[in-house]
Amino acid sequence: MAKAKVAAKKKAKAKGIRKVGYVDVRNQAHGGVHALAWHDCAGGGQVVVERGVAYIGNMRNPHGTMIVDVKDPKRPKLLAEITMPRGTHSHKVRVAGGIMVTNREILSERAARGETAPEGFHGGLGIYDVSKPARPKLIANWDTDDEPGPSYARGVHRFDFDGRYAYISPTCEGYNGNIVMILDLADPARPREVGRWWMPGQWTAGGEKATWKGAAHRCHHPLRYRDRLYTSYWHGGFVILDIADMAKPKFISGLDWSPPFPWPTHTVLRIPFRIDNRDFAVVSDEDVIRLEGCPPYPAAFLWVVDITDEKHPTPVATFQLDDMPAEEQPYMTGCHQPCEKVTGTEIPVAWFAHGLRIIDIARPHAPREVAHYMPDVPEGSTRVQSNDVTVDERGLIYLLDRVRGLTILERI
Repeated sequence: MAKAKVAAKKKAKAKGIRKVGYVDVRNQAHGGVHALAWHDCAGGGQVVVERGVAYIGNMRNPHGTMIVDVKDPKRPKLLAEITMPRGTHSHKVRVAGGIMVTNREILSERAARGETAPEGFHGGLGIYDVSKPARPKLIANWDTDDEPGPSYARGVHRFDFDGRYAYISPTCEGYNGNIVMILDLADPARPREVGRWWMPGQWTAGGEKATWKGAAHRCHHPLRYRDRLYTSYWHGGFVILDIADMAKPKFISGLDWSPPFPWPTHTVLRIPFRIDNRDFAVVSDEDVIRLEGCPPYPAAFLWVVDITDEKHPTPVATFQLDDMPAEEQPYMTGCHQPCEKVTGTEIPVAWFAHGLRIIDIARPHAPREVAHYMPDVPEGSTRVQSNDVTVDERGLIYLLDRVRGLTILERI
C-alpha cells in the first residue's frame, strides 16, 4: 500500500495562547490495537471535557470514541476506546451525570470510500455508563427506524444532552433528511421519544413535497437554552423552536441566507447572557459544500444575530479572517464550529485550515479576533483541519483536528 504524502512540518503560530499539551489520537497503542494506514486515520469530530476527562468522538472507524485523562494537561493519558465497524462512524459525544451518549451513523455514500455497514446495522445513539471512565459500560443502543437507501448519512448526527433529555438529529422512515427529535433518557436503558419537529416538506410519507433539492434542508443539530431549541438546518438556515411542551415543539422563527451565501448552517449558539441589554446568537456556517447557483465567495465565516425579538432574528455583524484571500478557497478552509460552552464574550472557534480563532463579541456589531493558535500540520495531512473546540472548568481550551490530534491550550 502506498504511503500518503506527508506535508513538511510547519511551526505552530500563536497570539495570546500557550500550548499546554498534545495527545495523538491516531497512533495511540492500546488493547493490542494500533493506528491504521494513513488514509484510515482517526480524526475527531467532537470533544467534550468533564471532571478532568476528555471524550473524543472519532471521525473514522475503527476508532469510535476515545476517553482520555487530562487531569494533568501536560500528560494526557488514554483510558479507554470504543470501536465502530466499517461503513460507520461515531464522531459526536456528550457526557452528563455519569452517562455518555455517542452518535452512531452509517457513512454517506461520499464519505464511505467504498465501505459498507454490517448487514442489519442501524444508526442511532450509543448510551454508556461512564461513572468509571476507564471502564465504559454499554447500557443500550437506540436505533433509528429508517432503512438503507438514501445516499446521505443515516442515523444521528450532532446533538445536545442535558443529563435527562437528548435533543437529536435522526434520520427517520418516511422523512427526507434529518429531523429534530427529543428523547427522554430518565431510564437510559429505555430511551423514549417525547416529541419531534421537521421542516415542512420533509415528511414525504405524509405527502409533503420539498422545495429544495435532495436533503439540502435537514437538521444538523439542536442546542437547548431554557425552553428553546436553537437548531441549525443545513441549507435551510436555522430555526428557533419553543419546547415548553416537549411533546409538541413549535416553530417560532427561522432565518436562511443560502442563497446568496453558499454554505450550510452548522451551529446556532445562543449567548446565555445579555450584551448591551439585548440577546444574541453566534451562528457558524460549515465550509464543506456549496449550494449550487450561489455567487462565488472565498470561505465560510461567522455571524452575529440579534434575537432580542425572537420572531425576527436579524444579523447585525459577521466575522471573516483578515487574511482570507478574495478568491474561492478549497473546501474546509473557513469557519466550522464555535465552542458550545460559553464562559464570556470571548468565543473560541475551530476555523478548519486556520486553527483556533478567539472572537470577542463584547461589541456585537463589531466582533474582533483577540487571540489565535495555528497548530502544526499533522502527519498524514496536507494542512490543519481544526474541527471542534471546547473548554473545561479550569479555562483550558481543547482543539481537536479532524485528521489527527488534540491540542490542549491555555489563554494568556
